[in-house]
Amino acid sequence: MDSMRGENQPTQLIIHNDDDTPDQFVVDLLRQVFGKSEREAAALITQIEQKEKAVCGPYPQAVADALLKSAQQRISMEGHDLQITIEAIKTVCELCEKSEGQVSVRIGSRTIWLCSDCNRAAESKADEREEEFDYACDVLDWHFAGTARSKLVTTIRQFPGHMRVDVQAAIDRLFDKAIRLFGLNEEQRYETLSISRLLKDGRYAVAIAPLQYSDVDVGEKSPVKCLDNGLWLCEQDGLRYAVLLCAHREYSREPGIRIEILVPTGSAGAALVQQCFGELEVAVQTARTYRGKILSLDADADYRGRSRGITVHRLPPVARNEVILPEQTLRLLDRNVLNFVGIRDQLRRLGQSTRKGILLYGPPGTGKTHTIRYLATHLPGHTTLIITAEQIGLLGAYMSLARLLQPSMVVIEDVDLIARDRDDMGPCEESMLNKLLNEMDGLKEDADILFVLTTNRPEDLEGALAGRPGRIDQAIEVPLPDETGRGKLVQLYGKGLPLDDAVVAEAARRSEGTSCAFIKELMRRLAQGSIARDGGNSVISADIDEALDDMLFSGGRLNAQLLGGAQAMATG
Repeated sequence: MDSMRGENQPTQLIIHNDDDTPDQFVVDLLRQVFGKSEREAAALITQIEQKEKAVCGPYPQAVADALLKSAQQRISMEGHDLQITIEAIKTVCELCEKSEGQVSVRIGSRTIWLCSDCNRAAESKADEREEEFDYACDVLDWHFAGTARSKLVTTIRQFPGHMRVDVQAAIDRLFDKAIRLFGLNEEQRYETLSISRLLKDGRYAVAIAPLQYSDVDVGEKSPVKCLDNGLWLCEQDGLRYAVLLCAHREYSREPGIRIEILVPTGSAGAALVQQCFGELEVAVQTARTYRGKILSLDADADYRGRSRGITVHRLPPVARNEVILPEQTLRLLDRNVLNFVGIRDQLRRLGQSTRKGILLYGPPGTGKTHTIRYLATHLPGHTTLIITAEQIGLLGAYMSLARLLQPSMVVIEDVDLIARDRDDMGPCEESMLNKLLNEMDGLKEDADILFVLTTNRPEDLEGALAGRPGRIDQAIEVPLPDETGRGKLVQLYGKGLPLDDAVVAEAARRSEGTSCAFIKELMRRLAQGSIARDGGNSVISADIDEALDDMLFSGGRLNAQLLGGAQAMATG
């Protein structure tokens, strides 16, 4: 317990309703300045809307002053008029309930107020406990004093490692009133801890250690701190129990999250365990942390627990005019993806399926990945899962996430690497293809899941997909750009260059038969040539000559193919 003394009269901060300040700004303020969880921030926003104000605190005077100053600085920087006031309050000691609480005490994530006498008694007791406990076995024996080990029972749940942040948030809420929280020393990083392991004494005893947290990136401004392992000592309605959190490790698999609850035998303990696990499962099913983001699973199968679980991709929005495709192709995308998603509810009411499969095909470098970014940033509320061919072995985990976080879009890039003609495939490859098709088959008709598959070689998978008709609803070609498209690409990738209309037209005409990737590289070489010639003040026809000669002819056929160009293109 960490107490704060002095002339710290309990103080609270009052956030007043302001219709002009965006709710998201207030949520960010509550989370980043006041340290509230996402759920607590949402509850306070509701309170502000319903009661015209919400209260944060109590805090010691010095803490309240610091919080107010920090909050007002942020409000001023953003140009808002949100009003936060401060007022002193009187609190009752939460132990004796007789005297005025004058000393704040931090227990876990909760602050309570005690009178001076109760605080001294609590500090004395806490000091005695901390001196006692060097090993986990001593902690558990003290906590369950008077209860034989044979009269204790444990129950275990395991959650996916990539749901670590949501599980942590639920644990923080469930056990915020714990008597004590201990960190544990893991001498063997490959070993999964358990309550029975913690009960061992002697040379095999697990030592108490400082709490260890890992920063987990969730795509927000700040990472979320998640506990690596912990042992909570708790009590509810006179029933003592203990909770162990640790990593569950299996070789070549992503570490999971293992929660084990130790209670005395009997119906009261069983009911408490079910209550705790029920709340944890709801937190995972709700899965707020990653919903609506662009994700991929960390492929690191390190059994020592270094896997991050989920990578959040921060992709810049792609405007429609930045997708340089033939208008007919864009209309196909809009009808089969964006418009389709917009009418899913109506389709469902008419008894129609809401799942869908799209195949994007075309030569390398034509913009299939760029097109997917356009779709991902224009599907409101959708979670996008990006799977490379190398990660197809994780398809089961990806599909579990897709079902959990739906509406979702599952992107499988270079699907031809696993879905070629069956006559050319080995047993392992065919198993992966069957796994993919079975996952698509197994979706419920009303699933809000969209598959987008990409390939450079549609002929290699035509037979395989034709053998399971209906998995792909629409094939959309992403072709090499025509002259109009090439002109737009020259302007898009050369927007920082001094290009006049004649140079744009010439570059578009002379790059016939090339891909988007080729034109992007061409613009870089034009910039390089311009800098060498006159410091980047102009681009002339000679710069185009030099760049195209290097890219297509001097480097030979292989260089042209690597850059996405055509050896026999016109140069006049």
